[in-house]
Amino acid sequence: MSERPIDACSFLCVHEEVVEKVQQNLPDIDDLLRLAELFKIFGDGTRVRILYVLLEAEVCVCDLATLLGMSQSAVSHQLRVLKDARLIKARREGKTVFYSLADDHVATLLRQGMEHICEE
Repeated sequence: MSERPIDACSFLCVHEEVVEKVQQNLPDIDDLLRLAELFKIFGDGTRVRILYVLLEAEVCVCDLATLLGMSQSAVSHQLRVLKDARLIKARREGKTVFYSLADDHVATLLRQGMEHICEE
């Protein structure tokens, strides 16, 4: 006799009121896909390291390259990805471009993510 997986119902029992309530509150599929794309950005260790530097200070590409032990070219590529995702912003001062987090939402995502992984 095969055992049923623990996550399967033993009989079909759709709780219609729950399903209806959840369906009313679900975001649009396009918004959910955009959210998934956002989280993909956080799936790269280099980008997360850059975001954490920017959580601490506004810096230029040279500073980031030094802090991360990477080439300016590699850092610039990642900055472009982060900027396209609207996670960072740039400010020009003379010939230097300084980068910072786009807003407090990004800082909150980073802090809460770190809090989550550090829980015991």
